[in-house]
Amino acid sequence: MTALGETTTRAGTPLPAHPLEPLTGAEIEAASALVRGDARFAPAARFVYVELAEPGKDDLAAFAPGAAWDRTANALLRDPARGCISEVVVSLSRAAVVGWRDVRGVQAPMTKEEFLACESVVRGDERWIAAMRERGVQDLELAMVDPWAAGYTGEHDDPGVRRLARPLTFVRAGPDDNGYAHPVEGLIVTVDLDEMRVLEVTDHGAVPLPDRPGNYYPELAFTADNVPEFAGQREPLNPIEINQPAGPSFRVEGHAIAWANWRLRIGFTPREGLVLHEVGYVDRGRLRPVLHRASLAEMYVPYGDPGATHHNKNVFDEGEYGVGWLANSLELGCDCLGEIRYFDAVVNDQDGMPTTIGNAICLHEEDASIGWKHTDFRTGRAEVRRNRRLVISFITTVGNYEYGFYWHLYLDGSIEFEVKLTGILSTGALPVGETPDFGTLVAPGLYGPHHEHYFSLRLDMRVDGDRNNLVEVDSVAVPPGPDNPHGNAWRSRQRRLRSESEAQRLPDPLAGRAWLVQSADRTGPLGAPTAYRIEPGPYTAPLWQPDSQQAARGGFATRQLWATPFDPDEYFAAGRYVAQSSGGEGLPAYTAADRDLDDCDLVLWCTLSAHHVVRPEDWPVMPVTAISTRLRPFGFFDGNPMLDLPAETGHCPGDECGEHP
Repeated sequence: MTALGETTTRAGTPLPAHPLEPLTGAEIEAASALVRGDARFAPAARFVYVELAEPGKDDLAAFAPGAAWDRTANALLRDPARGCISEVVVSLSRAAVVGWRDVRGVQAPMTKEEFLACESVVRGDERWIAAMRERGVQDLELAMVDPWAAGYTGEHDDPGVRRLARPLTFVRAGPDDNGYAHPVEGLIVTVDLDEMRVLEVTDHGAVPLPDRPGNYYPELAFTADNVPEFAGQREPLNPIEINQPAGPSFRVEGHAIAWANWRLRIGFTPREGLVLHEVGYVDRGRLRPVLHRASLAEMYVPYGDPGATHHNKNVFDEGEYGVGWLANSLELGCDCLGEIRYFDAVVNDQDGMPTTIGNAICLHEEDASIGWKHTDFRTGRAEVRRNRRLVISFITTVGNYEYGFYWHLYLDGSIEFEVKLTGILSTGALPVGETPDFGTLVAPGLYGPHHEHYFSLRLDMRVDGDRNNLVEVDSVAVPPGPDNPHGNAWRSRQRRLRSESEAQRLPDPLAGRAWLVQSADRTGPLGAPTAYRIEPGPYTAPLWQPDSQQAARGGFATRQLWATPFDPDEYFAAGRYVAQSSGGEGLPAYTAADRDLDDCDLVLWCTLSAHHVVRPEDWPVMPVTAISTRLRPFGFFDGNPMLDLPAETGHCPGDECGEHP
C-alpha cells in the first residue's frame, strides 16, 4: 500500500488525485514492465489489454484525499505457445505482480496487430490469390481484407483449440475507392491468428464484382458513373457559430466533471470505451447519488441473410474487438461543435506499450430547446426557461461501421444515452438484374443484407443510496363498472420485480411500459420512495431461430431489460470471453440462479436495438440513425428541479419571452 502522503508509487509513477483516474501512459508502461519481469511471463505472450483495476465500492466509499490506497492495474495476456489467456493484477503502489490466473478454453478479443496482420497473411495465400484471379482481379494490392470474427460454426471452432478469424474480401478500383462497392461474394477464408496462417479457403462460386463506384470523397463522388442522379455538390449553408464568450459552464479536474448541479467522473477502457462513474446531483447543497457506474456492456450485430458469405456474420464488436481502442481522434467543427474540452485515451499495443488516442472523448454543452414555459393568456405574461445539456461522447470505427456514443445530462435531472450509427454497409454481390431476398438493392449487382444492432447498457444504479428496488409500471384501462362508470378511467399499475427471473422484461409500448428504480431507504415529502424512471428506447425481438448460432450466442438480446444484484465479476452482457464462444454466457448465466432483488445493490441491463432494413439512401455512406434511452427523475425531487433557473439575459427580455419560444 502507498503510505499516507506519498505522491509516487514504488513503480515510480505519480499517484493520481483519485483512484478512478484512468491509467496514464507511464502507468501502462510500468505495469507491463512488471508483468514482463515475472517468471510466469512467456516470451511469445502478447498484451491484449492493460487497464485500471477499478477499486471496489467499499474502497471508493472510504477514500479521502491524502489517504492510503493501492494503485493497481489489470493486464490480459494471450500466450499463443501455450494456447491460454492470463489475467494478471499488478500493484503499482507495491511495484509487484499480486495476482496471476491462467484461463484455458476461451479466447481474448482481437488486437490491433492481429487485425492488421490478418490482412497481410491472406494476401499471401495461393488459394485466395487463385480465387481472386478467377474473378478477374489483377492488382491484388487493391484488395481489402476485413478480419471478421470467426463466430462459432461448430466444434472445429472450439476456442480451446485454435484462435480464429474469418475475414471477408472487397476490392478497390483505386487507392481511394470505396471497396465495399465491390464485395467478393462467396469467398470464405479461415485464419489461425496464433500461427498467423490461412487454414482454409472455401469458394462457393464466383459472382461478378459490381462495377459501379460507390464513392463519398468529394473529389470522387460527384461523377456520372458514381452516383448518376447527383450532378455535384449543393450550395453551402451559411455558417452556424456556437460561442460562449465567458467560456463553458463546466469545471474539470483530472477526469472529474462539475456542471450545473451534476457531479461525475469519466473513465475509459479499451473494451468499453467511455465509462461514467459516481454520477450524482446536488440538491439544495447535498450531493445525491444516482449512478455508481454506467457503461456499454456489449454490442451485437447479427445478420439475417442465409447466404454463404453472410450467415456467419454475428459479430460482438465490444467482446470480440473492443470499442475503446478503436476510438477516433475527434476534430473540432466536424465531430464536435462548440466550446470543447477534449480528453485523450491511453490504450496499449501488443507489447504492453502505451498508445495515445488524442481527443478521444469530447465534452461540451448544447442548447436543448425550452425547458419549461407558460403564458398567462389573461395577462399575456410569458415565463420561459431554456434547457441545456452536457454532452460526453466518443466515436468508434469497427471496420465498415461507425458508432457514436453520447451521454446527455440535462438541467431537469434526466440522463440520456444515445447511439448514432453511420459508416458503410457490409455489402453483398449478386448478378445484375437479380433482386435479393434478404436485403435491399443499393446499386446494380450490389445489396445491403438485413441485419440488427443490439446494444446492452449496464447501469449500476445508486438512487439515493446503495439499496434499490425495481418496479414495472404499465398504464391499464379500468373495466366498466363502479370504478369506471363513464368508460374513461385508466390507472398506472405498479408491480415489484423481486427476482432475476421476474426482471427479464420485454417492452409494451401500448401500455406505456417503463420501469422505476426506487430507493429502499428514502422517501419524498409525499411518502413515496424517491426514484428514477427508465424510459425504454427502441427494441425489436430477434428474428433468429432457436437452434441457430445467433440464438445460442446472443441471449442478452432476447430481453429489453434484465436486472441483477451487483457482482464484481459481472460486467459484460455476453460474458467476459466472447470470441468463438458457443453461447450461454453473460446474462443468461448470470441470472440462472434467480437471485433476490429486494432492497439490493441493483444493476440494470437495458437493451437498445436498431432494426436495419437497408434503404438505397443508406448508400454509399449511411446518414446517421439515432436511438436512445432515458433515465428521468420520478419523485426524486419535490417539484420541477428547473424552477430555480434564472431567466436568460440578453435574449428574451420582459414580456417578449412569449414571442420568442
